[in-house]
Amino acid sequence: MNRKLWGMLACVCTLAMMAASVIPARAQDEVKEKPPMYSYVGFWNIPRAQWAEMEKNNAAEQKILDKALADGAIVAYGNDLNIVHTADGMTHDDWWSAMSMAAMLNVLDKFYKSGTPTSPVLASATKHTDGIFVSRHYNWRSGTYKGAYTRVGYYKLKTDAPEHAIETLSKTFIVPLLEKLLADGSIVEYEIDTEAVHTEGPGAFWIDVISPNAEGLDKLNAALLDRVKTNPLAGQAFDSMIDSSAHRDSLSTSTVTYK
Repeated sequence: MNRKLWGMLACVCTLAMMAASVIPARAQDEVKEKPPMYSYVGFWNIPRAQWAEMEKNNAAEQKILDKALADGAIVAYGNDLNIVHTADGMTHDDWWSAMSMAAMLNVLDKFYKSGTPTSPVLASATKHTDGIFVSRHYNWRSGTYKGAYTRVGYYKLKTDAPEHAIETLSKTFIVPLLEKLLADGSIVEYEIDTEAVHTEGPGAFWIDVISPNAEGLDKLNAALLDRVKTNPLAGQAFDSMIDSSAHRDSLSTSTVTYK
């Protein structure tokens, strides 16, 4: 999805926030926050010559993650290969999600004790960062998906945005739209993330959508365009809430498993 389209999404989200004050309380309550889901993500910049070794490393890590999934410690895991590269960006990431911070960190501890973080391919990384995120709006279709596509939009609220802006835009626009796409199989997972451990400035959030194939991305684009057409005033509200200069996108091929 291009930057313009995701900019439109932010426009509509902003309009939805403005309209929320006149929506009956019962209607706004149709989408509710879920228990917090915590995700650990390790980002790596791996030299291209080592990409095959990174695949082997992912396969080795799967043993620990499969056991954690079977034991109920985590609810999902996966790995991604970035396909839209930037000069200073990361090439790979691996992640898992759990329903508590403790469960998420306990899996991380197992990796440290296994010696995986010091494997030769990870030691070859030219850059590495970690992130710990929390989501209260998410859903998925159970199963393992190989060759999927993960589309992430990074957004930042303006400093004068309403206190509950992310919650409001999630309930009034983003979640209803993505639930429809999830129901028809166009996507297999979505989540709206903020940082649980802050390394970014205030107001940052991410919209993460996973499609089982490239065709699902087209359906996502079409659904967003259709929603924008039905909200002709959306563009007028954009600058009032979202800092457009901070917006960034990423697109990866992914292997993911959801319980």
